[in-house]
Amino acid sequence: MKILKLALAMMFAATSLMAIGQEVQVTEVQVQEEAAPFKPYWFLQPQFGMGYTVGETKVGDLITPAAAFNIGYKFIPALGFRVGVSGWEAKGNWVAPKQVYSFKYVQASLDLLLDLSNMFCGYNPDRIFNGYLFGGVGFTHGFDNGEAAKLNTHDYNLHYLWKGTKNFVAGRFGAGCNFRVSKRVGINLEANANILSDKFNSKKADNVDWQLNLLAGVSVRLGKIPAKPVPVVQEVITVVEPAPVIVVEEPAPAPAPKPVVVPPSIRENIFFALNSSVITAEQATKIDALVKFLNDNPTLKVSCVGYADKDTGTGPYNMKLSERRVEAVATALKAKGIAEDRILTAAKGDTEQPFPVDPENRVCICIAE
Repeated sequence: MKILKLALAMMFAATSLMAIGQEVQVTEVQVQEEAAPFKPYWFLQPQFGMGYTVGETKVGDLITPAAAFNIGYKFIPALGFRVGVSGWEAKGNWVAPKQVYSFKYVQASLDLLLDLSNMFCGYNPDRIFNGYLFGGVGFTHGFDNGEAAKLNTHDYNLHYLWKGTKNFVAGRFGAGCNFRVSKRVGINLEANANILSDKFNSKKADNVDWQLNLLAGVSVRLGKIPAKPVPVVQEVITVVEPAPVIVVEEPAPAPAPKPVVVPPSIRENIFFALNSSVITAEQATKIDALVKFLNDNPTLKVSCVGYADKDTGTGPYNMKLSERRVEAVATALKAKGIAEDRILTAAKGDTEQPFPVDPENRVCICIAE
């Protein structure tokens, strides 16, 4: 008889452990963070480097300084345009005997920009490297050609010699890249080619003249930079029901423990947009949930604490902003019939950050219990 009771007790314990082992609850929080949206913007490009006018002598003999300044507009991620002014000095040469002469020029230009990185890899404001192509037209004004004029008087025959000033229409194309340093500034490298009339360097060659430039500078983005949207937080709860428990009745079962009474409570996070204390329609549903809970539990009070994200604004400004946010929530609760003495308010500004992601800290946390 004792052996039978021992066997039944062991079977009961094993069954209970199996049931406990099968009761599993898994909670997973998924955060979906989106990139900041694209918005059209203006930018500046100061550039400096060297130029080369193609000729019949060593490349080093025809290298000159070059500079450019561009103002551009990016109207979609892959396309934009820019207007600019460039130039400095160009050189020509006479072959036999060898003579090199210099002259000045300045060019106004209009270019269409094609962003290859955004076109083929998608828009990404945090990308380090962005490559681009461009093509356009230019209006070139040449001047200070005195060295060529002096050379022409010494038995040299510069068939296309021009004196004073001379204007040319140019075709332009090239390629460049930007290396992102910050949200506004990037290091810019660019190579371009300008196709001009055969008369540009005063020599007759029966083909077009080429003015090449290799430039380096910076790209500076102007205007307001869009903030990243508030991440969407999704909570996924998976519950595996326990297996049925086989209960073996004992001659003298122990009394069941008294059930633990858990007091009712609710927590609602009221999120706000950047630099705003306005409760959106989506967040207003959380206010309604708070009101219903407080009406169902008339003895409870609600604690509302306002915050501001530390990534934007100053400390004093963020404190005022968090005060406006908690006041907006309190006003909404009172408007729906919740007595003022049941609403406790506080403001933390950016001195505390309850969430790891900055945009989530634009919040008023409400807890009723």
